[in-house]
Amino acid sequence: MEVQKIDYKNIYYPPGGILLWILITLELITFGVALIVLVVNSKEDPTLFHQSRLALNTTFGAINTIFLLTSGAFMAVTVHQFKENNLKKASGYLKLTMLGGLLFLILKGFEYYLKIESGHILGSNAFFTFYWLLTGFHVIHVLVGLVILLFALNGLKKEKTILEDLEASAAFWHMCDLIWLLLFPVLYLIL
Repeated sequence: MEVQKIDYKNIYYPPGGILLWILITLELITFGVALIVLVVNSKEDPTLFHQSRLALNTTFGAINTIFLLTSGAFMAVTVHQFKENNLKKASGYLKLTMLGGLLFLILKGFEYYLKIESGHILGSNAFFTFYWLLTGFHVIHVLVGLVILLFALNGLKKEKTILEDLEASAAFWHMCDLIWLLLFPVLYLIL
């Protein structure tokens, strides 16, 4: 299978296409604004926010950070292998990428279970309202990302994937990583 060449010097055709990058920019702005509102609200009752943050498991958050960053690295290798026309290796690395996302979701689900069991639910206080909304919205992005990667994997197996589609998948997946890199320190470490 011949790898399609894209003119990367043209700003109107970044990897994944301009519309995807507009979407990614809007998503990052949305999460950024929500985090700013969280920090501003934390100034109204710093004790509540600090005590609530202490109820989070920073080890779980750190492990999930490792899962997503490792997954993102595997995604970058997937694209590289595809460009080298190593479809079997690209497929293998894409599976590792997806495994990282699944491990993230499993650990996050366990963390959610523990939060619910301890009574830290949506609406229990301002901090946990932000926690559930921000992490829940991120989980939705990871789920959507995994569905996108599943389609990419299917395309690789059938040798019907083009570079632009794989790069679009990678860009979305890396956005999920970046969002988590914004959420983790603010929610788990700073407040």
